[in-house]
Amino acid sequence: MRHDEFIGQVQARAHLGGRDKAERASRATLETLGERVPEGLADKLAAQLPHEIGENLRRTEVFGGLGTGEHFGRQEFVQRVAARAGVDEPRALYLARVVLEVTGEATQGGIMNKVRDSLSGDLRDLVTAGSHGAMSHHGAMGSHAGP
Repeated sequence: MRHDEFIGQVQARAHLGGRDKAERASRATLETLGERVPEGLADKLAAQLPHEIGENLRRTEVFGGLGTGEHFGRQEFVQRVAARAGVDEPRALYLARVVLEVTGEATQGGIMNKVRDSLSGDLRDLVTAGSHGAMSHHGAMGSHAGP
């Protein structure tokens, strides 16, 4: 998948008014994911994505691999995406679902399974929920079915 196709898919599925918003949503989600998963896994995932998209995963790496793979749950994940994307938390949750769905489609093999398996239970369904339907209730975030 090329960069333009990736951003176009995020824009269409999330019903965003412009490519800049899709870029911002993608950057916000993947930077946050890059903070959450082990650095080596972030690198492997980034290598399967268009260069500009993959760099978002690497942007939050710490020199020498120290400090990566932070342990935080869904609430913190969504708060970080919301702050980076400039949206409220319910919208950030939905945008993250869309970006992760497109990321899964853009990669090959079991890399997204490894990403999912590296996450705590309350975050795993973000990887598998997709852009349609409700999510299971975990913590204070609840579910959000879409835009």
